Amino acid sequence: MVALKTGIELEEIFDKAHQTVKKKAKDAGAPLYYMHTGKRIREDANGQKFVIVLDADGNVIEYKLN
Repeated sequence: MVALKTGIELEEIFDKAHQTVKKKAKDAGAPLYYMHTGKRIREDANGQKFVIVLDADGNVIEYKLN
């Protein structure tokens, strides 16, 4: 029988996976895209973060996060 993971164990697994993916993207010079608090985020290889939004015409606009 397989034991189910607790919420804390799952959070640790997801955090480790996130760090691994982030490092691989950075090493490859690729941006990382993800959702955070309901916003689309693009993080470039240098660690700069941008919020991605679409205007009324469907054009992509990026705002730099501080």
